Amino acid sequence: MALLEVRHLTKRWPTGKLALDDVSFEVRAGEILGLLGHNGAGKSTIMGITLGMVRPDIGEVRIGGRSVQKDRGGALQQIGAIYEAAVFYDYLSGWQNLRVFCSLSGWWDEAEVKRVVEMVKLSRAIQNKTATYSHGMRQRLALAQALLPQPKILLLDEPTDGLDPEGIREFRELILHLRQHQGLTIMLNSHLLGEVEQMCDRCVIIKEGKKMFEGPVPSQEKTRRMFQLQTSDLGLAREVLARTGATMDKHGIVEVPLEMEPHELVAALVRGNVQVNTWQPHRRTLEELYMGMSSRS
Repeated sequence: MALLEVRHLTKRWPTGKLALDDVSFEVRAGEILGLLGHNGAGKSTIMGITLGMVRPDIGEVRIGGRSVQKDRGGALQQIGAIYEAAVFYDYLSGWQNLRVFCSLSGWWDEAEVKRVVEMVKLSRAIQNKTATYSHGMRQRLALAQALLPQPKILLLDEPTDGLDPEGIREFRELILHLRQHQGLTIMLNSHLLGEVEQMCDRCVIIKEGKKMFEGPVPSQEKTRRMFQLQTSDLGLAREVLARTGATMDKHGIVEVPLEMEPHELVAALVRGNVQVNTWQPHRRTLEELYMGMSSRS
C-alpha cells in the first residue's frame, strides 16, 4: 500500500526554468525510499511540495490518501520532516525547543518526549542550550522534533550533510532502527550513494526535473542475475548473446534472462568461438545505476 503518492508533479519557476516535469512515484508503507539526483535536479522542490511549502502548477501529493494541496492540515498531521538546515532558538535548551515546537500543535506528552530524546541519544545534553550543540547533536534534536508527535512517514532532506563518518553511521543506525522497530515509512533525499544503498529499499532518480528511474536499490534486487564476462572478443560475444536473448553492456556485464541458466550462456559463447577468460557473478552497485541513468540525454 502506498502511504505517500506523488502524482504528475509539474512546476515552473517565475524565471521560466522547469523544475519538475510530470514526476510521479510512490512510497510504500514501511519502506525507506531514496530520492537521488544532482544539485538542482528537483529533489528539494518535491520535498517542498510534499510539505505544502511550494505549490505545484500541475499535480498533487497525497499522504495517507489525503491531498496536501486540498487538505493540507489533514495530510501534514501524518508527516514529520527534517527539511533544509535545522533552526533552533539557541538561547533555549533542547528540551525547551521541543516544548515550543509541540506547543504549535497543542500536543505535549512528557513521557513520550523523554522516550524520543533517549532514542536519539540526547538525554545528557537535552537541558543544555542548543547554542552549545555540535552539528551532529543539532541533527539528532531535529530528528526528535520530526518524530513528535508520532508521524506515519518521515521526510529527511540531506540529513547526514556535514556529519563526520561516525555521525553518519550513528544516524544510519537510528533510521534503520526506526523502520525495524516502529514500522516508520521514510523518504530520504541524499547525495551520498553509499548511505542510500545501505539504508534504502527502493530509489527514485531525478534528472533535470524528470524521473529517470524508480525501482529497487541494486543491493536489494532479488530477480536480476548479472555476470561479469572477460574476453578479448567482446564484439563477437555480444552477437552470440543477442541470439540467446541476453544483453551485455560495454563493460562486459551480462544480464541472464530469467528463463535461462548461466551455464547455458557460457556454453553458447564457447560454441560461438568466444574465448571466455572469466565468468563470475556481478552485483550491480547504486553508483553504476545512478551514473548510467544520470548520464542519459
